[in-house]
Amino acid sequence: MKLITAIVQPARLEAVKEALSKVEVFRLTVGDVKGLGRQKGHTEVYRGHEYEVNLLPKVRLDIAVNEEFVEPTIEAIIRGGRSGPEGNIGDGKIFVQPLEDVIRIRTGERGSEAI
Repeated sequence: MKLITAIVQPARLEAVKEALSKVEVFRLTVGDVKGLGRQKGHTEVYRGHEYEVNLLPKVRLDIAVNEEFVEPTIEAIIRGGRSGPEGNIGDGKIFVQPLEDVIRIRTGERGSEAI
């Protein structure tokens, strides 16, 4: 089992969800986050004062999958999250971590059956 964490542009969330559903990955957790990376933020003007916004809004997806779904899930996130054929700085990142155990609270099932 693996835990896949993806950070993507908020505008790409629907495309990522659609790509995941095509590879039969329907269970995920989504949260709004802010981050600083190679984009380095931008400058805005508010009430005549200029200030730098360097924490940009992103969306974090956490997806627990069994081994056979790892590569299809990664490919789906790349397909849905990439802006344009070549992609752009700020499109996001994917982190894959081993997942020691999963427990379904309702039934007490453990391991791959709980995913």
